[in-house]
Amino acid sequence: MRVLLADPPAFTPPYDHELAAALARAGADVELVTSRFRFGDAPEPDGYRRRELFYPLSSRVFGRSPLRLPLKVVEHPLGLAALRRLHADVLHVQWLPAPELDARLFRPHLPSVFTAHDLLPRRTAHRAELWRRIFARFDRIVVHSENGRETLAGRGVEPERLRVIPHPVFPSEPERRDDGRTVLAFGMIRPYKGLADAIEAVRRAGDARLLVAGDPLEPLDRYRAAANGLEVEWRLGYLPRPEIDRAFGDATVAVFPYRPELDQSGALLRALGAGVPAVAYDVGGIAEPVRRFEAGRVVPAGDVGGLAAALHELLADPEALERARAGARRAREELTWDAAAQAHLALYREIA
Repeated sequence: MRVLLADPPAFTPPYDHELAAALARAGADVELVTSRFRFGDAPEPDGYRRRELFYPLSSRVFGRSPLRLPLKVVEHPLGLAALRRLHADVLHVQWLPAPELDARLFRPHLPSVFTAHDLLPRRTAHRAELWRRIFARFDRIVVHSENGRETLAGRGVEPERLRVIPHPVFPSEPERRDDGRTVLAFGMIRPYKGLADAIEAVRRAGDARLLVAGDPLEPLDRYRAAANGLEVEWRLGYLPRPEIDRAFGDATVAVFPYRPELDQSGALLRALGAGVPAVAYDVGGIAEPVRRFEAGRVVPAGDVGGLAAALHELLADPEALERARAGARRAREELTWDAAAQAHLALYREIA
């Protein structure tokens, strides 16, 4: 089967790479169409082909400057036209970065699947009718959780077109160097990640330190001020794989006090894949793998006191911590990319 994967803005190169490689291992002929990743090196293709057809200038010239956005709007229709010239049995779109344009311009030319990673992206989440029109153009919609299925069904997507394929873990075996008291906040630093809640929860948890590892996409002044007097280590920037492994090797537990703006977290799946338990707010589908595998603790959204108590429990009770680590290892054994590839291939065969 020929599969055309499309991630025009290169939002999730690690996910794209792992899925494409797993599909190729399962015997599919896979081509990934994307753009240049602006924050570092994308993974080298493994058994599949990659073309950077989208945003050839804006992704290279302006970096993070907002000046790239007007040029990106001009380039977007050209990328869609290039995509239409490619042929396969199935088109699987990972992200639609310009929904206002896509609602007018994008029409899948092949049997098609869309993965709703964020369900309704934050900038346009209030525009339900816009997303209903876009979703209607795909034969199937993939979500990563039962929460995702229920949310989109409630937004008017026909249940028979929805499929739950859990987000696999990103497996790793970092050298374990944690001191038994390190709480990791990992990933790009954005407002919805709840770093202020993580800082306050670690402060209340008792004998704990906070490791912040990731690329800041917002000013850090207020977070640094909130962390005054707390033991915090900042490892900032887009981290290469060795630095990611070092961060998880140093972590006792990882914390995810996210706001309810997304369905699943790649950072969470990296933590579980590294054998690091998670303490998370119950938002979107984030709680589902933590609960399913007993790989940490889940507390109500916004409950900083509950977050602190859960951190304290795992840091203070070696047996509870080891049980949570065992749960993370179970998640790594079951939530594999090869299993996800088989689920995707079964879905593709429904429509091809």
